[in-house]
Amino acid sequence: MQAKEAAALASELYQRHMAERAELDIIRLYWKNRQRLPAVIPATAPPEIKEMARTARVPLIEIVVESLAQALIVDGYRAKASEPDEAAGVEPGDSVTVPVWDAWQANRMDSRQMGLHRAAVAYGTAYMVVLPGDPYPVMRPVSPRRLTAVYGEDPDWPRYVLEKLPNGTWRLYDDQAVHELVSADDGRFEVLSVAGHGAGRTPVVRYKDAEDLDEADEPEAETQGGFRLSQCRITAGQVAPLMTLQDQINITSFILKGAEWYAGFRQRWIVGWSPSGSDELMHAAASQVWAFPEQPDDVRLGEFSQTDLSGYLESRERALKYAATLSQTPVHELIGELVNMASDALVAAEAGRERKAAERKLSLGEAHEQAFELVGVYMGIPIPSDAQVVWRDTSARSFAATVDALGKIAQMLGVPVEELWERIPGVTQQDVRRWKAARAQGDALANLTALLERQATTIDGESVNGGAAGERVTGSGLILPAGVEA
Repeated sequence: MQAKEAAALASELYQRHMAERAELDIIRLYWKNRQRLPAVIPATAPPEIKEMARTARVPLIEIVVESLAQALIVDGYRAKASEPDEAAGVEPGDSVTVPVWDAWQANRMDSRQMGLHRAAVAYGTAYMVVLPGDPYPVMRPVSPRRLTAVYGEDPDWPRYVLEKLPNGTWRLYDDQAVHELVSADDGRFEVLSVAGHGAGRTPVVRYKDAEDLDEADEPEAETQGGFRLSQCRITAGQVAPLMTLQDQINITSFILKGAEWYAGFRQRWIVGWSPSGSDELMHAAASQVWAFPEQPDDVRLGEFSQTDLSGYLESRERALKYAATLSQTPVHELIGELVNMASDALVAAEAGRERKAAERKLSLGEAHEQAFELVGVYMGIPIPSDAQVVWRDTSARSFAATVDALGKIAQMLGVPVEELWERIPGVTQQDVRRWKAARAQGDALANLTALLERQATTIDGESVNGGAAGERVTGSGLILPAGVEA
């Protein structure tokens, strides 16, 4: 692509990027609980009203996003070994780490994956840019607020991508090169440099919260009196579907705060007497005992009862429970009611979120495998067809129950215990690798120790403790392992 063509394409993608950014900014404000104040509050409202509206925001959406994102943690990338590795104690068919996992570690993706997953579940889409690097390829998660991708017939790999970098410059990616650009004041772009990447495809991977076959053909929002009822065209992700319900909860909380401020306490009234000035009014307001020496029969005292706030509180709690149902978020995470729940009850309460997380692991896992495919191209490492991402188990099952179940699987079904190690909660792939190496070393030492013990107990060329298969005792009483000649 020539420099003039790249600049013209960047200008075209820039217009699309700004349109997407306007919608995504709304989602960002709702996600971070900084959305605009409810339109029911007039612009001429007193300052205390606006302050109450600001403090009445309930971070519902942020809890929903965090609850789901924290259940999505990648712990490894594994495949079945095709060749034995005696040093590591690996036999054909054993589950082993694919070498491209080293690039994941070098890019510190153990922590950066959380930002990638949060953006994917919040906005509905996130991206990973994978470029050549030394000694490992560079893997960089990017928010959709900073990147726009255009897809053609291939839904997996984009045709063109425009990204805004933190330093204010831009990059245009295609299937051949990376174009560094700078934007001019009139909205046009100028190409600074071009570098090939060698991936053979546009090196950007899209992460989607959920698959939606109608995403590219979304109907227009309903209008009424010229007003678009939907304030955001984006429907994907965890934020957009909850924005209306978030507004309802915020308005209920605002009314609750107003009732607390103006009528949440007892107010006294006086008929037949008026203060002569502000000092007398303040003295009367602070007095516990009032006295009216002149015409006491014409003065009446009373008080208004305080407003009952239970209705507002119940309304907000019901709305939060409804939000928990819609978002499949455990209700105790939204309303804070978790009192002596048994482990089985806790698992049942989080079953909906576990199903939701399992679905996201399918779509996000495929995207991770695409990213590793690019890494393999750069490193010259073929990716096995059976390679797959390993997700950490974050379920609410008790540790003892999980270990007991794994023990029964090994004992009753004959599954090798090494294959179950990675299913232990909290165990990383590095732990499994270290355990297997220690197990292989321990087996070698155990065999040597057994051989020495049998050597020490030979009598007249006969081994008292018997021998292993294939072992041979020489005339001098020396035990030789199978296949070894004296």
